[in-house]
Amino acid sequence: MKSAPSRPKLILGSGSPRRAELLAVLGVSADDVRAPDVDEAPRKGEVPRVYCERITAAKIAAVRADPDDVVLCADTTVVVGRRILGKPGDAAEARAFLDLLSGRRHKVVTALAVRRGERTWSRTNVTSVRLKRLAAHEIDGYLATGDWRGKAGGYAIQGPAAAFVAWIEGSHSGVMGLPVHETANLLAAAGYDIWGPR
Repeated sequence: MKSAPSRPKLILGSGSPRRAELLAVLGVSADDVRAPDVDEAPRKGEVPRVYCERITAAKIAAVRADPDDVVLCADTTVVVGRRILGKPGDAAEARAFLDLLSGRRHKVVTALAVRRGERTWSRTNVTSVRLKRLAAHEIDGYLATGDWRGKAGGYAIQGPAAAFVAWIEGSHSGVMGLPVHETANLLAAAGYDIWGPR
């Protein structure tokens, strides 16, 4: 009796510990992590979804891999209207972001891509989120935690800022940075069966 074929090597093109944690939800751990170095500056007049998809495409193209390896990359951005809120450079910028998001609805866009050989599969997840109206002492307290560092929009839904999230429509894991449903589907399309032999 033939043994089932083993899964291909999975390369995570992201240094984000949250993305590794979300892969683990699927019972998957990357065989290697190769975070690409790409310029994430938005182009003048670029709309948020196009921006996010462009950065993800640049990331997936930049990761070196063998032809049979499966490469996974993603990019997440927080959007207010047409304004892209990236990772704040300092606490003052994080405060400005939180002041802007306070009491209003915004969108979180996560573009996802999987590559194997010459083929690439991609999806984009858009989730709507509304934060409660934030008091100054709440913003002060959150900034003091340092949890805003390295987070698009200056907050993380899986951290202390979860207390600020009044409403969400869409993918909780997408807001964290890797929509689990879409990830599983793209990996399967690339021949990486999350339910297959380990």
